Amino acid sequence: MEFKPIRTKKDHQAALAEAERLWDAPAKSPKADWLEMLTLLIEDYEHKHFPIPDPDPIEFLNHIMESRGLTRKDMEVYIGPRGRVADILNRTRPLTLEMIRRLADGLNLPAEVLVKPYPLRRQVKELAAA
Repeated sequence: MEFKPIRTKKDHQAALAEAERLWDAPAKSPKADWLEMLTLLIEDYEHKHFPIPDPDPIEFLNHIMESRGLTRKDMEVYIGPRGRVADILNRTRPLTLEMIRRLADGLNLPAEVLVKPYPLRRQVKELAAA
């Protein structure tokens, strides 16, 4: 396979097949170097043609809590008292910038996901009624 940008589905499929063929290349070998360059080309193509939207911030927080075994009590350090945690997770109150900073720093979460706008419970009800 020659070194060139991936522009079509056919190019993408060929690049994936080549990457699979090179997958077990010995480290620091020319084949491993080629695999590294090829994966960058594949990543660029997939980023442009198959973008993955950021998740809803509250769904993301719920996923993080579940995957890390965190409870609502654990979230009080980042969000505030028990009632405030409930308000945030139940979508009756939005995350504040300070909460987002504490969550991003304390749990090593991407702030750019947490700052995305998301519907609150009253907005969901209004949309359903319309």
